[in-house]
Amino acid sequence: MKKSLFLMAVMLASSGAYAATDHYVLRDGNHVQHLKITTVNDEITVSADVDFEPNANEAGSPACTGEVSGEAKSLAANELLMKKHSEGQATFCELKIHLTPTGAKVEQSADCTNFAAGICRFSTDGKELVKIK
Repeated sequence: MKKSLFLMAVMLASSGAYAATDHYVLRDGNHVQHLKITTVNDEITVSADVDFEPNANEAGSPACTGEVSGEAKSLAANELLMKKHSEGQATFCELKIHLTPTGAKVEQSADCTNFAAGICRFSTDGKELVKIK
């Protein structure tokens, strides 16, 4: 009886879902970028948001915000690709995310301007979003 109870407890514990969420942030002058990567079992969800106030070299440009989220595929151990369809259009916003032990770098496709217009962008232009511990 005790063995049966123990085996059932082990089976329940081993069948639990694996879940993890990592947050990354970059503040560059008046530009703030946030990236959230959530993994539940083998499903990866990426959410990126930006909040840009004009920096000195962007004087006269209006402030903007943008957000995009969707499922991502793992291309390699340290690389993810998230594609989000632009509603009402035949285009996709693609975010290619390069992960490092301390952060992440993001490259966006040209069609991401449907989600972040003006001076806003999801691309980090080679700079690294810092992983929050």
